[in-house]
Amino acid sequence: MTRALVLRHHLEDSPGLIGEALAARGVELDVHLLNESSATPSLEGHGLLVVLGSKCAVYDHEVEAAWFGRELDLMAEADREGVAILGICFGAQALCRLFGGEVSRAPQGEVGWFDVEVAEGVGLSSGPWFEFHFDHCALPEGAAVWATSPRAVQAFALGRHVGVQFHPEIDAEQLGEWLAADPDDARELGLDVEALLARTARETPAARERAQGLVDLFLAHAALA
Repeated sequence: MTRALVLRHHLEDSPGLIGEALAARGVELDVHLLNESSATPSLEGHGLLVVLGSKCAVYDHEVEAAWFGRELDLMAEADREGVAILGICFGAQALCRLFGGEVSRAPQGEVGWFDVEVAEGVGLSSGPWFEFHFDHCALPEGAAVWATSPRAVQAFALGRHVGVQFHPEIDAEQLGEWLAADPDDARELGLDVEALLARTARETPAARERAQGLVDLFLAHAALA
C-alpha cells in the first residue's frame, strides 16, 4: 500500500476531499502539522507527499527561518528520492519556489468558486474550484502549465510533481472551520460568510467528484495509478 505524508500548517486544515480520494484509491494517509512549534516529520516509507495551504507567504523570510525552510528541505528530499509531490495553494507556491520560480503578491486575490481554463490535452476539470489566495506564481523553466485564470496560474506540473493554486480539498465543513478560526479576516475581506458557506455546501458533491478526478490525474502523472 502506498503511504502519503500530508503536511498541514494549521489545526483547522485537513486533506479533506483530496484525502478521501486518496484513501479510496488505497493510499494510507499520515497527516502531520508542520509549523514553528513542531518537528519535521520523516519522509521514510512514503511514496507521496501532499503539502496543504497556509496563511503565510512562501516569500516571508521570518516564516522560512521558523519552519518553512525545513519544509523546503523535505520537499527537496522527496524530489531526490522520487517521491511525487502534490502541492495545494501554499504547497503549489512552495513547489514553484523549490524549482527556481518566483512567488509574489498578486494584483488581485481570488476568494470563492472560480472556473479555470484548462490546457488542451490535460484531463482536468475546469471547475468551479475553490480559491483563497492573494499570491501568484511565475513558474520556473521546465514547468508545464495545466490550467490558468486571468489572475494566476492555476495548475502545473514539474517532473512527477503537480501544483494547484486552488483548494480541491475544500468542502463545506472545512470551510466553516477555516472561517470560524479567523472571523476577523472574513470581515476585513468583506466576505458574505453565510452565502459563501451555502454555495460551498451546494458545490461539495460535485467538488468531491472533481477532487477524485484530480487525484486520478496526479497518480497517473506520477506513474502510481
